[in-house]
Amino acid sequence: MSTSRITVVGIGYVGLSLAVLLAQRNTVIAVDIDGSRVDAVNRRESPIDDPDISHFFAEKELQLTATTEAVPAIRESDIVIIATPTNYDSATDSFDTTSVEETIELANVANPNALIVIKSTVPVGFTERIRLKFGLTNLVFSPEFLREGSALHDNLHPSRIIVGDRGDKARDFAELLADCAEDDERPAILLTDSTEAEAIKLFSNTYLALRVAYFNEIDSFAMGHGLDARAIIDGVSLDPRIGSGYNNPSFGYGGYCLPKDTKQLLANYRDVPQTTIRAVVEANEQRKDVIADAIAARNPRSVGVYRLVMKSGSDNFRESSVLGVIDRLRSRGVHVAIFEPNLDQADFDGVPVINDFEAFAAESDIIIANRNSAELSAVQDKVYTRDLFGDN
Repeated sequence: MSTSRITVVGIGYVGLSLAVLLAQRNTVIAVDIDGSRVDAVNRRESPIDDPDISHFFAEKELQLTATTEAVPAIRESDIVIIATPTNYDSATDSFDTTSVEETIELANVANPNALIVIKSTVPVGFTERIRLKFGLTNLVFSPEFLREGSALHDNLHPSRIIVGDRGDKARDFAELLADCAEDDERPAILLTDSTEAEAIKLFSNTYLALRVAYFNEIDSFAMGHGLDARAIIDGVSLDPRIGSGYNNPSFGYGGYCLPKDTKQLLANYRDVPQTTIRAVVEANEQRKDVIADAIAARNPRSVGVYRLVMKSGSDNFRESSVLGVIDRLRSRGVHVAIFEPNLDQADFDGVPVINDFEAFAAESDIIIANRNSAELSAVQDKVYTRDLFGDN
């Protein structure tokens, strides 16, 4: 089996998981502007919280190095994978694709023969627009379907592999990913046009967000009528057509992907009539109102926020739903403090951080937790959470 020389640009959870996956069988160079991340990879220490990556670093022989120098790495590569961030810009109502475009232009100049694969999430129609802008025939989009905290696991056991191009190079890249998977049954491979692949990514994540919002609204209904939310959700989820995935109530969907992807899909509907996509986005904001109202109704002197991260196994709290709850509580005049071991600072956006758990618990009349934890077992009488199942 022939091997490839691959450069992965971006050492986030998408880029690093792909680099580790592919380095089992190929020569991979990971590139990032953050020197501390590069150094960590070269020491075989994962700069992100992902147990499978840490295990592979400790136990596997990987053909993987990391550097801050993109051009030399790209010059020697057969494939350049772009996994840089595309944060949602509310001013432009679109993803900020600056880093992706700059990397494409750099790769095209440094190595015009390399296949350039976009793994960053982009607006629908982006790849075709960039192909025309730069006159490229070697640019494809391939969506990733990964969960933060288990990104390498999801790459090792993919639900499907999709590449937004129908040519031989796209097929070869899909097979490259499939060759590194661990399941006995080979994953399904789907080749589409680039715009359809971009739509698949956004519609997939928006459906997951819709499920979160839907079960949160069941929970809100139960809260408003004094009903047993778990009994209702259990009964609904027993229908095999519905199932139990993404059915655990929360303070709202959050994290890096779902908030920005739902907003981008809504923006892509600008000229197409719709109601469901907008309702998903609005329902998520309304859920934070419901949670904040329920907490404020208890008239607490001080509310403690247990963790800003969305769930265990994550070290990221970008767009965490609890941040919206904090803002709403503060606007109601409620004193708030945060317990977050990932923060080494006295305050976060003006909210005091108390990282001595006993002091934090003693100061809090109510402790709110998007996801419950064994650490809270001794103070369960203070805990407010809508976590019914302890998962998702």
